[in-house]
Amino acid sequence: MNSRAEQLKGFERLLNIMDDLREQCPWDKKQTMETLRHLTIEETYELGDAILDNDLNEVKKELGDILLHIVFYSKIGSETNDFDIADVCNSICDKLIERHPHIYGDVTVENEEDVKRNWENIKLKEGRKSVLEGVPKSLPALVKANRIQDKVAGVGFDWEEPNQVWEKVEEELNEFKEEVQNGDKNAMENEFGDVMFSLVNYARFLGINPENALERTNKKFSNRFQYLETKSKEINKSLSDMTLNEMNVFWEEAKKK
Repeated sequence: MNSRAEQLKGFERLLNIMDDLREQCPWDKKQTMETLRHLTIEETYELGDAILDNDLNEVKKELGDILLHIVFYSKIGSETNDFDIADVCNSICDKLIERHPHIYGDVTVENEEDVKRNWENIKLKEGRKSVLEGVPKSLPALVKANRIQDKVAGVGFDWEEPNQVWEKVEEELNEFKEEVQNGDKNAMENEFGDVMFSLVNYARFLGINPENALERTNKKFSNRFQYLETKSKEINKSLSDMTLNEMNVFWEEAKKK
């Protein structure tokens, strides 16, 4: 791997290129933080896809795209004298040192849970009024549920055993079934949300990331359905003309791939 000097040289090269682009490229000159925002979100999802696919070469490329965006935002910030890349780096360094007193101070921790608890308590001392202030409002609901539960668990608001969480899942499922029988759409939606929230909580206790798990299932289903589509074309028959039993034959084949 590259030496620290080579790593810094590579980073400096990117900073110099960003200077050139901002000065000379018509497209780059026009960009603002607002115009870059949706592109940054897109790049982050692309990185997530590459990680789930375990495509390390693609991970490298997507990390480069995100790093470019960080440098881009910092360049824009420097043009208004608000901040530059050094401020960005030093800010996160200061935060990491402050929130790791067991490394850079005299605090003793026994395990990962102690570290997370210290992290949340330090953030409250920094002026946050709520542990949940750090959860972005625009996060997708499934990711947000996981982060909310992780945050409150960090200050001790949590179940003690996984079986307690599973009992809660079963309780919410029964309440959902009851509302389905009653036919109240609004109540069904509320109870379905409770089921999802409790399942996310159970996944957390098992060390499963629910977003990753669901996305893997999405990919698995899509691959199998595309196999089904391919096979239907091979027999010159559209899916709409096939029976469920006929489609299921190919579906079972796909599951063995």
